[in-house]
Amino acid sequence: MLKRTPLYQNHLVLGAKMAPFAGWEMPVSYPAGIIAEHNAVRNSAGLFDIGHIGLIKVVEGENALSLIQKAATNDASKLEINQCQYSVLCNERGGVIDDILVYRLPLFYLIVANASNADKVLAHLKSINSKAAVSFYDNFCSMTVQGPRAEEITGCVLSASLSGLKHNRALWWRDIIVSRTGYTGEDGFELVVSKREAAALWDGFIRAGVLPCGLGARDTLRLEAGLPLYGHEYDEETTPLEAGYSWAVKFDKGDFAGKSALEKEKKEGLRKRLVGIEVAGRAIPRQGAEIVDSRKLKIGIATSGTFSPTFKKPIALAYLTPHTPSPTPIFVSIRDQLCPAKVVDKVFYKRVK
Repeated sequence: MLKRTPLYQNHLVLGAKMAPFAGWEMPVSYPAGIIAEHNAVRNSAGLFDIGHIGLIKVVEGENALSLIQKAATNDASKLEINQCQYSVLCNERGGVIDDILVYRLPLFYLIVANASNADKVLAHLKSINSKAAVSFYDNFCSMTVQGPRAEEITGCVLSASLSGLKHNRALWWRDIIVSRTGYTGEDGFELVVSKREAAALWDGFIRAGVLPCGLGARDTLRLEAGLPLYGHEYDEETTPLEAGYSWAVKFDKGDFAGKSALEKEKKEGLRKRLVGIEVAGRAIPRQGAEIVDSRKLKIGIATSGTFSPTFKKPIALAYLTPHTPSPTPIFVSIRDQLCPAKVVDKVFYKRVK
């Protein structure tokens, strides 16, 4: 049976199209449509239910930081109170178990995991240190406001001043954790709120005129921003180095799961590298589409693809052999046809700050 977030009834009232995602029944889009939702985030603001993501609490103590340091690739010892960082959990082969956010809060660490991996992440952390106080943050869920007007609107709805809150920093407003983070390429705020208060807070944003957005727009937004999605750009056979996240792997912090394998890969070279692809014409490459060179030799595979609402052309993320030069003519196999394409930066969209 599919799980539901505390906002399920709110979505039905708003006319959302619901669909299964990672074991949850989630809104894919609302009556305005995916393109309108996407453009609202790029130009104004959009509201997302992200109550399906995993919230894992690691109680502060002598075991908490050492557990996170052993499990994750980034250096959590550098975190200040109310600061968060992007990090990756790896298996001993260097493959990705999940990519996460790690918050250092006043009384505990909070790990934000992908919905599809939440149970796996909790089990993985417990396997590293069974004595650590690790559990789901069960009574809370998340929503997010993203877009150029996110600061203005979120501040207004919460009656809070957010202008001084820096990127990857958090503050407590009453019993809500507000962080300046997101998954769209825009400025935005993610709110961890009591499940009892989630519906009322959501309705407050709707009354303020924020357009509700579903998973469809969330995917097109993150793809334009070149952000990975587990099961597409990440899996247990792909390393963070191959995905372009070497900056989140701190080899000098001490031992961590997968370190030896990643050090070997760094020394010997990558097996593949994540790139952006622009396709001529209107055909959209989907996950699994083969990429070939001018000799029709396979050089890679697409991991995600969409028609970009911002750039009005097909784009994709793909893994290519590591030494494929960017100017090389390439072709993507789409519905048994080889469509001309070119390699570009995987970050298609960069907001003007």
